[in-house]
Amino acid sequence: MKDQNNYDTFIEVAEDCPVETAEVPKAKGGVKSVPVLQYEMIANHPYRYTQEDVLFEVFAVRNGITEQRKQAEREKFFSKGQPCLRTSSLGKRYGWGIHCDSQGKVALYAVESDDYRRLKDDPNLKHVKAMRQSRN
Repeated sequence: MKDQNNYDTFIEVAEDCPVETAEVPKAKGGVKSVPVLQYEMIANHPYRYTQEDVLFEVFAVRNGITEQRKQAEREKFFSKGQPCLRTSSLGKRYGWGIHCDSQGKVALYAVESDDYRRLKDDPNLKHVKAMRQSRN
């Protein structure tokens, strides 16, 4: 299983992100979407989880995977490539930058914040942008 985490990386918001101030994703009809689950996991526990942890835990919640099956299902999940957090709506639509520290643990930063600007300007980090919403 190849490590799919990012290290010392800042995922900036997408070039075509529609907001100038970060928004908290909301559940629709009582159902928590992928962005809601990702946001809650990262925002409530900054620098506790890696990208892999977030991606798999959201998958597990949405697919009803029990604790007993998690390890086997996690190995199966990562046996094939998975989209990284660059594809998350948090950076594409909601205005959240994602910082991955030297241990691969992630935290969110609102696009309008001083911390976002500091991370965006940090030459010691690898900088990538969240994927664009459209191909134009």
